[in-house]
Amino acid sequence: MDNKSMELYRLWCDNAQDESVKSALNALAGDEAEIYECFYKSLEFGTAGLRGILGAGTNRMNVYTVGQATQGLADYVKSSFENPSVVIGYDSRIKSTEFAQETARVLAANGVKVYLFSELIPTPVVSFAVRELCCSSGVIITASHNPSKYNGYKCYDPNGYQMTDEAANKVYGFINKTDIFADVKRVDFDAAVESGAIEYVSHQLVEKFMSHVLEQNINPVGDDCDLKVIYTPLNGAGNKPVREVLDRLGIKNIKVVPQQELPDGNFPTCPYPNPEVRQAFECAIEMAKDYAADILLATDPDCDRVGVAVKDGDDYRLISGNEMGAILLSYILSQRSANGTLPKNPIAIKTIVSTILCNAICGKYNCEMVELLTGFKYIGEYITALEAKGEADRFVMGYEESYGYLAGIHARDKDAVVASMLICEMAAYYKKQGKSLADVLSDLYTEFGIFLNHVDNFTFEGSQGMAKMAELMDSMRNAAPDEIAGFKVTKRFDYKLSECTDCATGETTVINLPKSNVLLYKLGDVAEVIFRPSGTEPKIKAYITAHAETMDEALRIKEALRNYAKEKMA
Repeated sequence: MDNKSMELYRLWCDNAQDESVKSALNALAGDEAEIYECFYKSLEFGTAGLRGILGAGTNRMNVYTVGQATQGLADYVKSSFENPSVVIGYDSRIKSTEFAQETARVLAANGVKVYLFSELIPTPVVSFAVRELCCSSGVIITASHNPSKYNGYKCYDPNGYQMTDEAANKVYGFINKTDIFADVKRVDFDAAVESGAIEYVSHQLVEKFMSHVLEQNINPVGDDCDLKVIYTPLNGAGNKPVREVLDRLGIKNIKVVPQQELPDGNFPTCPYPNPEVRQAFECAIEMAKDYAADILLATDPDCDRVGVAVKDGDDYRLISGNEMGAILLSYILSQRSANGTLPKNPIAIKTIVSTILCNAICGKYNCEMVELLTGFKYIGEYITALEAKGEADRFVMGYEESYGYLAGIHARDKDAVVASMLICEMAAYYKKQGKSLADVLSDLYTEFGIFLNHVDNFTFEGSQGMAKMAELMDSMRNAAPDEIAGFKVTKRFDYKLSECTDCATGETTVINLPKSNVLLYKLGDVAEVIFRPSGTEPKIKAYITAHAETMDEALRIKEALRNYAKEKMA
């Protein structure tokens, strides 16, 4: 272990006053390897804010790292806004309430007006509140779908989308100038509430959010709706708003998984509270043995992402984020076209790693498909730019393959409340036609061909992980393939260099998107392979797309590409 880590450990032992941090420091005594992991670096503040494992140290989420980040945020908003204000929300994770209050009292001590939600709230409500309250920034305490040992701190800009690179770099600059113990200002929380420096957000704001969500309803479900739903908020923030919006929509046959209903940051029945994985649905599937639901609905702890499983014979089939994006887009475009509410020159937005099936769907309805970098902030930015031109009504839907969807412009982040409403509305609509959502997906494949998408995650934990990830990406960039799994590479996209190369002609064109460490290989009309380091976790993601006329051929292509990715990540 290096001397710096041990020196920092001793400094924390001498200065930390928080009892939980002191206890964690004591538990580290004598464990040099773990001390190194906790102190060898500081959590980095980026456009995703902070995210890390709970515990003591500069590389852990605790009241001191949260306080330091908030002092940096306070210095930034004070330098950039005349009358700075920040709205703060939080989910059900361990220490989320404590971190939210710590954030509030540091901001208040710096003369920044604070609006604080009085209970856990979905991430999209915070995005909405930033704009509704005309705040300089917003903070949501969450680690999304990570395991219970994680928490995080995500910041918004005044437009309600995740903080831009420029703003995040400025905040990070202020953070680096802040001594974690000596420079963080704090005020007594209760006194700040009493003085009005910290003000609780009114219920009327949440009600206004709900009204905007309900405005996205396309087809009323009707009094004869017999759709049966089992819903799990996965012990998170979706419990109240999702149940409320479904009730107002007219979905009455809904049951909630009791073990996962109430807030619990330990996630006792689902250690990985991610609606992308089957484990998140196990309690709901068991419940469905006695209640034959048409769909199972799961939102992640901060309720910005939603997953669905549908009845498929005697079991339930998970609908992937890409599949749901295609089904939802087709439903919105077809139904708004049918009822005359589809705008002139409509726009749908997806991330570059999301299914290209949606490009084909957009072509059917003369809808422009805009493709942006991974991260919903880019979708939020694009909506804001449309709004500035008076063209916000052109936006019909935005989505990313990792189960994030948005219809409407009330929020500038993915919204599982509006997505849950539209999914249930859509399921009810198709049920009246004798179709399940799985049947609808099959219809899309019949019309446009089979599009199979798969994401493999290659994890690189610990202090050596980031270096290994950078080495792998550089090696692929420096030795670009001409062929992948027997398929000729027709185009190479290097988003870090902002270059697209046509492999047949050698011609290079500029990619007009922000630089990002992403490599994309197109294999004609057959497939795509994309490698992208995660922005929030120590992993490289490999995104595979296989397109064929038959399922057997699409499966063969997919597996060949997965094997290629595994070899590259070894």
